[in-house]
Amino acid sequence: MKQKSIGILNITFMAMMAAMVYVVTLFRFPLLGSKVHFANAVCLLSGILLGPVQGGLAAGIGSALYDALAGGYDIVNVLITLVSKFAMAWVCGLIIEKSGDRRDRADRTVIACVCGALTYVALYMLKTFIYNKFVYGYPIDAVGATMVAKLIPSLINAGAAVVAAPLFFHAVLPALRASGLLGHMRAAD
Repeated sequence: MKQKSIGILNITFMAMMAAMVYVVTLFRFPLLGSKVHFANAVCLLSGILLGPVQGGLAAGIGSALYDALAGGYDIVNVLITLVSKFAMAWVCGLIIEKSGDRRDRADRTVIACVCGALTYVALYMLKTFIYNKFVYGYPIDAVGATMVAKLIPSLINAGAAVVAAPLFFHAVLPALRASGLLGHMRAAD
């Protein structure tokens, strides 16, 4: 049985994608009581390029670093972000990986991105419900109103990510293939 290892090139790709997630998260603008950004698109791109585990780590670590260093969040929220962003890229990367020889088709990429983005939205809504109901003790109607208010910008972020990630991936795909880097990016998953 051949043992898989993560080489320097794979670690470099993960670090680069984590840094991209962090930097893109810095550029956000307010919309409907939340903040809209393209960090979710880079998280999905991590899953597409690096596969489920490495892409998930890049997305989770980059987002968690933002929350810890620039977002001002406590350790619990940082860990929740780590897990939820990992899950988003993991689902996306897993669907791409299971697509086999059809993984580079645009429809497969979009389906993977939709599933990954909806995974994140569901986890974010679950966190919102738990915090508002059990941590803050809000009545259920206030919890519902807060969830609806947060769902709209979350779906906008998800929609933007589902459009941007596949477009960027398919734009750089010829260069990745020509350089041979695409095979290295997915080698360890």
